[in-house]
Amino acid sequence: MSKFFAYLNRMKYIKRWSLMRSIREENIMEHSQTVAVIAHALALITNKICGGAVDVNKTVLLAQYHEVGEVITGDLPTPIKYFNPEIKTAYKDLEKGACERILSMLPESLKDEYREYILPDESSQEYKLVKYADRLAAYLKCVEEVKAGNAEFKKAKTSIGNELKNCKNPAVEYYLKEFAPAYELTLDELD
Repeated sequence: MSKFFAYLNRMKYIKRWSLMRSIREENIMEHSQTVAVIAHALALITNKICGGAVDVNKTVLLAQYHEVGEVITGDLPTPIKYFNPEIKTAYKDLEKGACERILSMLPESLKDEYREYILPDESSQEYKLVKYADRLAAYLKCVEEVKAGNAEFKKAKTSIGNELKNCKNPAVEYYLKEFAPAYELTLDELD
C-alpha cells in the first residue's frame, strides 16, 4: 500500500515562518494552496494579458506540490537556506532526496505522472512562475502580518516587495498593481 498521500497529509502539521512570531500561524498545506492560487493567476495573466503561452494546469500542479520535500525536511527559514552557497546546495540536495523518497512511496505505474511536478524542470517557464508565486505569497503574508500589527514582518515586507518590483516579470508587475493592493484593505473596504 502506498504511503504517498499519508505523507502529503503531514503538510498541514509543518509550520511556516518558524523564526518569526506570526499573528496567524500558517502550515505548508495552506501555503501550497495559496501559492497554487497565485500561480494560477500568474499563468492566466501571462497568457491572456502578456501574450505568453505557458501551460496553466502544469503551473498550478507545480505550485501545489512545490513544498512536498518539506514533509520530511521541515521548513528552513529563507535567511538560513540562502546564507551561503554551501548551505543552499546542501539544502537543495536534501530537498531533492526527500522528494525522491516520497516519490518512491507511489506505485510504479504512477511515479512518472507525479515526478514532473515533485521534481520539476527548473528551467521551465511554469516553474519560474511558481517561484514568483511563492515570493508573492511570502510578500502577502508579510502584508497580512503588518496589517494585523505585527512589526516583525515590516523589514521582510519591504525587502520582498522591492525584490518583486525589480524582477522584470510582466505578470508579477500586473499582479502587484492589480491584485496586491486589495490585501491591504479591510473586509469593509473590499465591499
